[in-house]
Amino acid sequence: MVSCFTGELNGSYLDLQTSNMPHFVYIYHKKSMSTAQTIKVNYGIDAPGVVRNLFLGGLAAFLIPVFFPVITIGSVIIDTRGLFWTAGGCTLGGILMLAYSLYGKYKHRDRMLNLVSWTGNEQVLDIGTGKGLLMIGAAKRLTTGKAIGIDIWNAEDLTGNTIQNTVKNTIAEGVADKTQILNENAMEMSFADNTFDVILTNMTLHNIYDKPGRQKACTEIARVLKPGGVAVIADFRHAKEYKSNFDELGTQNTLYRADYFRTFPAVSVLVVKK
Repeated sequence: MVSCFTGELNGSYLDLQTSNMPHFVYIYHKKSMSTAQTIKVNYGIDAPGVVRNLFLGGLAAFLIPVFFPVITIGSVIIDTRGLFWTAGGCTLGGILMLAYSLYGKYKHRDRMLNLVSWTGNEQVLDIGTGKGLLMIGAAKRLTTGKAIGIDIWNAEDLTGNTIQNTVKNTIAEGVADKTQILNENAMEMSFADNTFDVILTNMTLHNIYDKPGRQKACTEIARVLKPGGVAVIADFRHAKEYKSNFDELGTQNTLYRADYFRTFPAVSVLVVKK
């Protein structure tokens, strides 16, 4: 059974088709060349809950010594002024995470995409596409190729993290005809073996909390990557684990050092060639 929603978005039709299979497919029908100009691109704030908690923690750590510089509990005297350092650390962490979301992730995206030798006819997969930053960046480098983005759209990962907002970004960036968006799990993808020339994923696989699950996702990436294809995997955790997984799968793997200047937390990049 298939259900279909069709809505009009600033002069263009947007179809969201769903079925009992675990994915959504969007189809964009262009009606007006001016549509993209009326939609604002928004790639969101990454890990908004973490950013919020860092600022709240910093505020609390600042206010406690301001109002209670010394706390006495029975015979125990606690000097809370050391919390000013905690306040500074939490606030700085929040600022750096915001800076990554607003500026750094665009430089990081370009770093990842520049690791691929593009011809323009690639079939591209972006795992954990979110609001489409990597998928859209790849699509802009394509001529006859196509970029597919998959995600399960967890709200905690990104502000406004919905498939509808991802579609809006593809329209605003002028690549709706070169992209497709699916709701799929990285551990169990529906694609045939040897489907993609390029696979991209940024700070996604660490969201699989168990090690066997991350290993399964790596196996799936190797399965759907074409012989001669390249996967670019970026994450701030488990990079050596990913490399070990792909080493066991027989791919050629290069792990690049973490980028401490454009990403926070610092993100390492693994390039996998099949």
